[in-house]
Amino acid sequence: MLKSKLPSKLPYCLLLAVAAAFIAYAVRKNVLQDPEAAEFLSHKTNPADLVDLPVWLTVMRIHLGFACLALLTGAVNFSPWLARHARRFHRGNGYAYLISVLAVSLSSGYMAPNATGGEAVSFAFNMLNIVWPAFAVLGIRAIRKKRLDRHRRWMARSYAFCFTNAAVHSLAYALERWAGLSYEEAYRIGVYGGILLLLAAGDLAARLFFRQPAAIGQP
Repeated sequence: MLKSKLPSKLPYCLLLAVAAAFIAYAVRKNVLQDPEAAEFLSHKTNPADLVDLPVWLTVMRIHLGFACLALLTGAVNFSPWLARHARRFHRGNGYAYLISVLAVSLSSGYMAPNATGGEAVSFAFNMLNIVWPAFAVLGIRAIRKKRLDRHRRWMARSYAFCFTNAAVHSLAYALERWAGLSYEEAYRIGVYGGILLLLAAGDLAARLFFRQPAAIGQP
């Protein structure tokens, strides 16, 4: 049986609630309110760069769908009960999370060259598209070596990046509204600030909730 310090029910329930709220918001805004992404595209300095808008919209929808799936599968897998009593589901759900992250990263890679904010933003997103799945792969590699403590820490760091869109747009909104920056300037700073903030938040969560080494025994 597993002998480890798992997160209490309250943080897990809060995580599920936050993930569900973000998914509901993303669906309402991007599917119900603005399915053609008109508001987002209005900020493009050169919309002509989007050579094939229908293809771009299709990739964006794939990006959104897998991002929501990553949010959901990642949150579910932090369940203390699943980790103890439903290891097969936990494992399969973990691979679903990895596939979702890879799909988000690949679709982001397609859209990155046309990112608002120019090459600096494209570079940041491309780096994120490497780091985010790499953290998930490191987590899976750790569990294959039966290092539960490292597995959970890497997965916590990876899962933090599920909130990239929220962090970027929140920072960009604040900078545009309160600092008087142009949307492009605010978005550029928001991208770098959001990524760094989530990197720090993921590491803090890993250290806060998974401080104790975990031991694994025979099932």
